[in-house]
Amino acid sequence: MKVLILGGDGYLGWPTALYFSGRGHQVTVVDNYFRRNASMELDCEPLLPTPNLVQRAGIWGEATGRRIEVFIGDITNYEFLLSVFRRSEPETVIHYAEQPSAPYSMINRDKAAFTVQNNLISTLNIVYAVKEIVPDCHIIKLGTMGEYGTPNIDIEEGWIEIAYNGRKDKFLFPRQAGSLYHTTKIQDTDLLWFYIRTWGLRATDLMQGPVYGIFTDETRTDDRLTPNFHYDEVFGTVLNRFIVQALAGYPLTVYGRGGQTRGYLNLMDTMQCVYLAATKPAGQGELRIFNQVTEVFSVNELAEKVQAVGSKLGYDVKIDNIENPRKEEEEHYYNPKYTGLIELGLKPHYLTDDVLEDMFRAVEKYKDNINVNAIFKGIKWVR
Repeated sequence: MKVLILGGDGYLGWPTALYFSGRGHQVTVVDNYFRRNASMELDCEPLLPTPNLVQRAGIWGEATGRRIEVFIGDITNYEFLLSVFRRSEPETVIHYAEQPSAPYSMINRDKAAFTVQNNLISTLNIVYAVKEIVPDCHIIKLGTMGEYGTPNIDIEEGWIEIAYNGRKDKFLFPRQAGSLYHTTKIQDTDLLWFYIRTWGLRATDLMQGPVYGIFTDETRTDDRLTPNFHYDEVFGTVLNRFIVQALAGYPLTVYGRGGQTRGYLNLMDTMQCVYLAATKPAGQGELRIFNQVTEVFSVNELAEKVQAVGSKLGYDVKIDNIENPRKEEEEHYYNPKYTGLIELGLKPHYLTDDVLEDMFRAVEKYKDNINVNAIFKGIKWVR
């Protein structure tokens, strides 16, 4: 399969490239280094430095004999994106190339504007490039469970059938995002659905929960292939942050009462999910939606798990309930359905004490790299 990965330098994009390449697919990656530049600007760089994308592709090629073609550029530039499509002629395009952070989108007006422009124009450009160059190409877009918010009803897998005044119809499940970033992801879904209805394209929208983990099987062999592992408030996911905080002796930052409940998954399971979506694609004219999670936890439950495992390893892990900088429900109903990917063949890696201990041991090697000042910056939703 010819696979084009947009956002191929990211926490998910880079290991996805190796996952597909390692299974014999022809992989092309694109990135504009937004995340690298933004993390330098905000002084919240990842735990360990990584070679640039061209260098990493070279390291992978030397180790495996497999080639990953790299393009550095901005896919909001339509002519650039068209040139990549013409060169790669993808059968599958995987869209990670969005500003990925809710806190970043809430820092100020300029970063909000960047989030809107980058995320919506990139998705629009992909749709047009597919239509113009490879109309049968399958679009896989990384959505987010954050699109749904925390409704007081069960969250169906993307769609809901509604009966009203004696009639029935199927609609996209109602969305109510908790940040500007999540709002742009809702608009992504709406854009895809409009052009699928209009042009008969095909796409899979993966509503992913927060991801945790530092390695995949492909990246574990060489530190230089490690995905960018962020532990800061802006780009780090909650469990990754808690592991680093525990190792640094920094109290775990639980926002408010800590009852916020979400669906989570291991980084290795993201690889499985995207691969299953690609190798078992949506049909023509179909917007297929999967809720990409494997387990549901509250923030308090995650903090208690990290505290227990950290204590077992000899760390004095404290939990600090701090004022919540976000506008969100801290106690709520949350029951998402997530059977679709299991039915496609997903074999989940669950969050056991052994998995947490492995994360502690992996991160512990880079403990001296931790920048304590990057952990919490107090970005507020309401000023």
